[in-house]
Formats: sequence, structure tokens, C-alpha cells
Amino acid sequence: MERMPDLDEFSHFLLAAPSSGSGKTTLTLGLLRALSDRGLRVQPFKCGPDYIDPYHHRTAAGTASINLDLFMASPEHVTESYQRYASGANVAVTEGVMGLFDGSNRMQGSSAALAELLTIPVVLVVNAKAMAYSVAPLLYGFKNFYKGINLVGAIFNFVGSESHYRFLAEACTDVGVEALGYLPANPEFTIPSRHLGLHISTETDYERIIQTVADAIPKTIDVDRLLAITRAQRSERTTMSTAEPVSDRRISVARDEAFTFAYEQNLDVLARFGRVTFFSPLHDTSLPETNFLYLPGGYPELYAQTLSDNDTMRESIRAYCQSGGLTYAECGGLMYLGQGIEDKQGAVFPMVGALPLTTSMRTAKLTLGYRRVDWNGLALNGHEFHYSTLQKSVSSDSLATITNAKGIPVETKLYRVSNTFASYVHLYWGNNPAFIHQLLSASLVDKNRVITALAD
Repeated sequence: MERMPDLDEFSHFLLAAPSSGSGKTTLTLGLLRALSDRGLRVQPFKCGPDYIDPYHHRTAAGTASINLDLFMASPEHVTESYQRYASGANVAVTEGVMGLFDGSNRMQGSSAALAELLTIPVVLVVNAKAMAYSVAPLLYGFKNFYKGINLVGAIFNFVGSESHYRFLAEACTDVGVEALGYLPANPEFTIPSRHLGLHISTETDYERIIQTVADAIPKTIDVDRLLAITRAQRSERTTMSTAEPVSDRRISVARDEAFTFAYEQNLDVLARFGRVTFFSPLHDTSLPETNFLYLPGGYPELYAQTLSDNDTMRESIRAYCQSGGLTYAECGGLMYLGQGIEDKQGAVFPMVGALPLTTSMRTAKLTLGYRRVDWNGLALNGHEFHYSTLQKSVSSDSLATITNAKGIPVETKLYRVSNTFASYVHLYWGNNPAFIHQLLSASLVDKNRVITALAD
């Protein structure tokens, strides 16, 4: 184990790529583990709204990964989040999204925009499987296209041999981008993926793959040089908040293999409103004593049988919701609160039954994109990403107006039954605690009145 550097010797970099499919997530996971294996304190970040890559980041680094999204949050909030979470780390590793300059509208919200805002050095991850010296104009273009970023080096993926890498390194020298090494083409490094990147599977040994990549990295990538050329003095030392909650409200948050998609900054905000405890709909027998239940997204369809078999948990949550307990559920949480989940073969697994709907994987359809939500004058941003479809039994108007990033209305709704609120949208309230205030206020106003709002 190497010497842990002083916290003032802080390194940070953003791993970007010319396009999706370059292998940057696999390299990110391997680097997170390799750096952690050195005894370094490593803080992972993810550019964009993705919930799956941060799940794997936590596995690799042993630390919660933080989303940094310039559509869902203000530049000031993103900057504060980065400084705060990186404050106790020796190394901050940010994984980019899609191609380096791909944003919701040209560069807006892109990895390049984030790197410019936070002055993070960029390391380009290039798929070199079918390329040699021709990588030179590609690197030149990415280095010189936009002067607001600092492209300091390149790491090559899917390299066939040491001699193949020499051609790539020569190209780097000729365009003024430092070659930091490569990962060879190796089926042992492959993490299964589906449309738009990695996913979570009960059949994949992620730990083994991550450790295999981490063990291989020092053999062909100059990690010491990577840390040296991305070293910087901290612009500001911001410590993590330890403020006590303003009330003794009991907030229960679902967290287990089926419910994994919760933004850390959202949880930070919840902690200001009460005592946050985590529970497992899969493994626990009943809901803890609760004043506010939060069911985040995840993959309940992968665990439908186990969730359905846990009768006592389903009954305790149903009783809580039907008695008017305040509940907020998103995506996977919405699926769990419904009458049932239908799998690809047509089998239906009973769920909580607090919402008069069933979700289905039988006719899986990708729904994806940023969302703007206006609920009684409160503006919120979020993201939608799911394959399940909704089978509704009641028709009514949505509680909120929901559009995509360009302001075009979408079919997605915000539903309400009694004091249970649910939507397919993953809302980001990390910089907007007013959302929690509004939920609390709405539940108090209508405590004894049942309202059903399920959309066409």
C-alpha cells in the first residue's frame, strides 16, 4: 500500500469519451477500485442523471457516488456539491456521460460543460479497436474544438497489443495529448449492458469483474502520472454538513437490491426534515414506525417474486398508505405500490395494492428523457428512464404539468391517492427543499380526504 497523500495533494479528473460505447464506465470502475486498493480516499461522481453507473461506482469505491447534473440543478448547487463531497477525498473521479460534448441542447449539461464549470482536467477514453495513427486527428479535434476545457491525456481501450499502443502513443505525442496507457481487449473485462449503457443483473458477478480490471490497470496504465497531471490545490475546503434535523419526524427510505436509485443530495435534504432510516421491502418483515415513506426507483421487476412473497411487508405498507400516511414513490417505487407487476412471460406478481394500477414488462418500451414538472407553481426538474408500461384502471387529470426538456408535454403524470404521491419521474430536489415542504403541506391539508388522480 502506498503512502496516502496529504489532503492538500488533491487530484481530480473527468473520464470522457468521443461517444458512448468507448468503455469509459468499465475503466472508471476499475480505476475507482485500483485507487481505493492503494489506500486512497476516492470520491466518485457521475455527470448527468444516471442512477445505474453510480450504483456500480459505490460497489467499486465503497463510497456513494454523487450525480452532478446541470439540467436538474443550478451551476451554484453543482459546484457546492462537488466541493463538499470531494472535500474529504484524495482523488475525485467523475465519469462523463455519452460523448464529451453531448448535452440536452448542444453542449448544455454535457461532460464538457461540467468540466469547464468545475475546472476538472479531462482524460479522454478512446475505443481504439479499429484505429491506429488515425486517432491523431480525433484527439486534435477534441483538444482544440473548445478552449473552455483542459484535455490533459488519453487512455485507450480495446487495444490489441503493445505495438498497437505504440502507434496510438505516437499520435498523442504529435497532437500534444499525453498518452497515459491502455486496457487490452479482454473478455474478462466485459460488463453486460443493454440500451444506453450498463444495467443491474442478478446473474452478473460485478465484484469479480471490477477487481479483475483494477488488478490489470497498473500493468498498462500509468496511474502515478494520471494523478500527477491532474493534481490541484483545493479552491475551497467545504465540509460535510452535520446539522441536526428540524423535527423528530421519522422518515423511512427503501434501500436494498430492488430499490437503489436515490440521489444522495435528495437524501441530504430529507435529513433536514427528520430522522432518516433505511429499510428493505425485500428482507424486512414490516415497515418501521414512520411519518414519511420514500420509495425510490430501482429494479423491482427483477425481484418481483421475493417482493410479492413478503406478505407482511406489503400489508404493513398498504395499511400505512390507506390510513393516510404520507408517501412519495418514484418509478420502481410506483411499480411496487401498484396492484401487481407483470413479467415478460405474462405472470403477474401481487404488490402492495395502494395504487389502482398494474405495471407490465411484457410489452417493454423504453421511456427516457429529462422532465420539467410544475406542481401548483413549484418548478422541479427530473429524469425519466424505464422499460415498464402502465396499465391504468382510473382516469383523471395529473396533479402536475410535466414536459420534456424542450417544453413539450409528455404522457407521464404525478398521481395521488389519499396522501400517497407517485410518478415515473425521478425528481431532483437536492437544490429545492420546497418540494418536501409542499408534500408535507399537501398531506396536512388533505389528511382526511381521499383524492384519486390517475391519468389517461
